[in-house]
Amino acid sequence: MLRIALATLRARGGAFAATFAALLVGAAVISACGVLLESGLRSALPPERYEKAPVIVAGRHSVDLDVKSADGSDYRSSRPLPERPRLDAALVRDIAAVDGVASVVPDRRATVRLVAGHRTVTGANGAAPQAHTWSSRVLGGFRLVEGHGPQGSRQVVLDADLAARAGLRTGDGVRLMTSSTPLTFEVSGLVALDDRRTPRQSVLFAPAAAMQRLAPRSGGAVDAFGVFTEPGAPASAVASGVERALAGHRAAVYTGDGRGEAEFTDIAVGAANLVELATAIGGNVLLVAVFVLCATTSLAVRHRRREMALLRAVGTTPGQLHRMITAESAAAGLVAGVLGCPLGVGVVYWLSGQFAGRGLVPPDFRPVVGPLPFLAAVGATVLTAVAAAFVAARRAARVRPTEALREASAEPARLGRGRLVTGGVLLALAVSVLGLGLGHRTDFLTLVGLANSLVLLLVITAAVLGPLISRAAVALLTPLLVRTGVTGWLAAANSRARAARTAAAVTPLVLAVSFAATVVFTQTTQLSRAADEVRSGTVADHVLTSPAGVPTGLAERAAGLPGVTAATGVVRSKAIGVGSLLGTEEAVSLSAQGLKPSALAATVDLDAREGDLSALAPDTVALSSTAASWLGLGVGDRAQLRLGDGTPFTGEVIAVYDRGLGFADLTFDHDLLLAHTTAGVDQSVLIRSAAGAVDDTARELAALARAYPGTALRGALAVDAQVAEQRAMAWVNYVVVGVIIAYTALTVVNTQAMNTASRRREFALLRLTGSSRSQVRRMVRWESLTVAAVGGVLGALLSVPPLALVALALTGGPAPTMPVLGWLAIVGSTALLAVAGAMLPTRLMLRARPVDAVGRKE
Repeated sequence: MLRIALATLRARGGAFAATFAALLVGAAVISACGVLLESGLRSALPPERYEKAPVIVAGRHSVDLDVKSADGSDYRSSRPLPERPRLDAALVRDIAAVDGVASVVPDRRATVRLVAGHRTVTGANGAAPQAHTWSSRVLGGFRLVEGHGPQGSRQVVLDADLAARAGLRTGDGVRLMTSSTPLTFEVSGLVALDDRRTPRQSVLFAPAAAMQRLAPRSGGAVDAFGVFTEPGAPASAVASGVERALAGHRAAVYTGDGRGEAEFTDIAVGAANLVELATAIGGNVLLVAVFVLCATTSLAVRHRRREMALLRAVGTTPGQLHRMITAESAAAGLVAGVLGCPLGVGVVYWLSGQFAGRGLVPPDFRPVVGPLPFLAAVGATVLTAVAAAFVAARRAARVRPTEALREASAEPARLGRGRLVTGGVLLALAVSVLGLGLGHRTDFLTLVGLANSLVLLLVITAAVLGPLISRAAVALLTPLLVRTGVTGWLAAANSRARAARTAAAVTPLVLAVSFAATVVFTQTTQLSRAADEVRSGTVADHVLTSPAGVPTGLAERAAGLPGVTAATGVVRSKAIGVGSLLGTEEAVSLSAQGLKPSALAATVDLDAREGDLSALAPDTVALSSTAASWLGLGVGDRAQLRLGDGTPFTGEVIAVYDRGLGFADLTFDHDLLLAHTTAGVDQSVLIRSAAGAVDDTARELAALARAYPGTALRGALAVDAQVAEQRAMAWVNYVVVGVIIAYTALTVVNTQAMNTASRRREFALLRLTGSSRSQVRRMVRWESLTVAAVGGVLGALLSVPPLALVALALTGGPAPTMPVLGWLAIVGSTALLAVAGAMLPTRLMLRARPVDAVGRKE
């Protein structure tokens, strides 16, 4: 049968073009997601500042939490830490006591802003420079190339690239800013890497006294320890000994290229984001690919009914027929998979640039391209093609020889019992999912998952019951079509008689419209709700903000200005807890904000639903209603969380509020959260003025902002990190929607083209009986418009239940935010493709003489 299958592919290449194109696009996207996944799992950079130390000890960059699955079994769930964890300086004694350790060098860092005139100078890759203790220079590949080492509390050494960016030379003064107004230091020297390459992260070195001025809040904590081994002592053996000595501490030991992970913590966060994005995009696309390919392959097999009937009539067994169709699809899948992988590489590099531009991965991220993702993509493409062929071949293979020719000439008049039962079961399951969603209406995360499952169930139900739905829809449209004349009447008659063909064209339209509408309008509803909450919840009159954050001392100075009644810095971070989703526990990362308790009520209104926000203290926490639902906590309960740097936090829940989408899932005491952030700065400062003093306060604040270069005064709260992160994730969802719409759009065009191409003899007969070319074109136009209308309306209707669930969770009402332009873009683009897919083949076929076309094979 393989020989026959290959011969069929050669002879009927055009018939397989649609399936091949769908497989090609699927292979490209799956291979791209595979490369992104491998890049996330294998992303690593060689060390720079830690190049000379054989062993590095740093805080663990992820946290493992014990959770339970739905069946009650225990497992560990891991989440990356968004902040750099620090270690107790006293651990140097435990490390030094390990056999084979010659010396231990602590490394202490601080994120600084270098001020040149009225602007701040960014370092390499657009990141803020990092200040380190001068004694830690021996850990890495930096050497002094000009001047001398820093001394006292007013000298620093810059890396040569950073000095060039700022236009500084040895002996010049440089202003550095961390938690206060800029401090002036003298540039005593310049350093560079041994090979003179530009460092990935701009650095400067300062003696201990100067570091105390730059980072007064760090206390006795250090960021890492560099361990030098004794001559002849293997680094691996020393690392094992250090791990045993620090077994009771949250420390990780790195050797070899792993030292780069300890140095560049943004790599670990970006890698975790890549893994999540690749699995989300790849999973959705693979699911849609299976669905689309089943529909496309089934349609291709249906158009070959006469061929199948003749094969059955001459003695071909059902098994042989089944194997032939499977072999054809496997061969097409293999070729499409091999050709699609190079296209996937181009997709990867485009997505990498987009992810980097939105802060999801580091700016210098480079994909890791290995053979494994391509092998997996080819395998997945072949398996998907075979699975689609298996489903499509079942009906053709089961036809009895005596019924074969009759089945080839006409469609069944009624829907089979099996499809009716299957459709009824799926519809009942969809109703159950909708009921489950209504029972979890306050849990946004659960409802989004249920909404995606619900729309998929509804689309599959519509596909199974497609001929039945098509007949009903055409019956409703028939009175309108009849009024357009003979061509409209013919279009209605054809749509009724060929309900299966109409349903095959409608199904991908329904999938594209319903899935795209659900994802897109979920994001628009979420972003609209977040913006509304920010506007209604901001009580402050003014805000001081900066893209790089504002020093913590700014809030204190603002609070002391005349006419200011309250001021608080807003620090942003994340915290990790154990959440429950439909009975399964998992570690969840929650957005967190820190505010001064004394100024909270005067600057923001979080709309407390339960409890008292004025009781906020270092040992308490307030939760949004969504976070309370995820964590299963209420007022008076004890919350057990991990702060952004992994520090355990246990505190009483003192309030549950409703405006978490616009502000944060968790609200902590300002100083508590600030102490566990890497940068140690506020995201913004909120100021409340006394009545009648708003204008005077604005002038005072403008003058104060000039003392902190890069800081701007605004009269209303700008889009902050919370909403900006939501927009970045919304863009990721739009990418998913774009891929799915492009994929289903290809299917729409293919389906319409295949349906139209199979009607060559029908068009010829119409021409021979007196119909003109324009009349045939008008008939096909009305048919394709009918398909577009049914697909668009049905897809829109199927998106209503899941969107209602999302709206209930976000707004308390069933109406989501659905921009008119969004609907026009989704429905209009798919409808246009449906019409074009039918009209272009029609025009081509009508160029042939009817007498020639009527005698051609089907």
